[in-house]
Amino acid sequence: MNRATSDTPVPASIDPTKPSIARVYDAFLNGKDNYEVDRQVVQGVLKAAPEARDLALENRSFLIRACRFLAQRTGVTQYLDCGSGLPTAENVHQVVQRINPDSRIVYVDNDPLVLAHGRALLEENENTVFVAEDIFEPEKLLDNATVRSELDWSEPIALLQLGTLHHYNGEETRTRKDIMRAYIDALPPGSYVVISHFLDPQDEHSATARKLEDLFLHSMMGSGTFSTQNELQELFNGLEMVPPGLVRCTDWWPDGPHLKELNAAQRSIAGGIARKA
Repeated sequence: MNRATSDTPVPASIDPTKPSIARVYDAFLNGKDNYEVDRQVVQGVLKAAPEARDLALENRSFLIRACRFLAQRTGVTQYLDCGSGLPTAENVHQVVQRINPDSRIVYVDNDPLVLAHGRALLEENENTVFVAEDIFEPEKLLDNATVRSELDWSEPIALLQLGTLHHYNGEETRTRKDIMRAYIDALPPGSYVVISHFLDPQDEHSATARKLEDLFLHSMMGSGTFSTQNELQELFNGLEMVPPGLVRCTDWWPDGPHLKELNAAQRSIAGGIARKA
């Protein structure tokens, strides 16, 4: 697989002078699919808040555990991953198809570099497809011919919004809750909704959370909003939460006990899963 390092020719559709959310996230995970401009965002954030990398790490770990739960415990075999980002270790299809090889995954993103990797996924996995749409335009995305045909909309679907909604900047015209309501209304009964999002813990770590928010919003990336527990709970639009509910990502069925005290970043990203009756 070609790696988009600074020495790699830049595809015509990509502007290497502007950071990309997907590539910045890749850089936080120490990946190689990013450019100097993306690494500058990461370096600027880490210089002011060295623990910030744990936001990406905890989000990725939550994704893996959540997908493992869905595949093992719920019987769901269809996944709509909104804002899938760049491939890294343990993508959704790898986690769920290891448990149920017949699981179907539709990845959605509109980043040109992610699209290039998506085409590669199409070649290697017949149950995995890639769609180029804006995840913040749910009606258009849900009407996409591939989304309609690759998923059976009479059977439960797992909708994933992992580390995506905090990058939405259009609250003046349509809120994140409105966007999620459109998705949830379209899901068949028995479906699941998975969300992870930057959290303002409203405790002694709030100052760090808001500092991180300021760093993200005033970086070249220009997005990364931290929200309170109550604000995040509203995104599930009253669905039945799977225990333990909406909690810090690190506390959602961890693989083992916490042997070290959590830092501010680990306390500042939350996740949860809910079921549509």
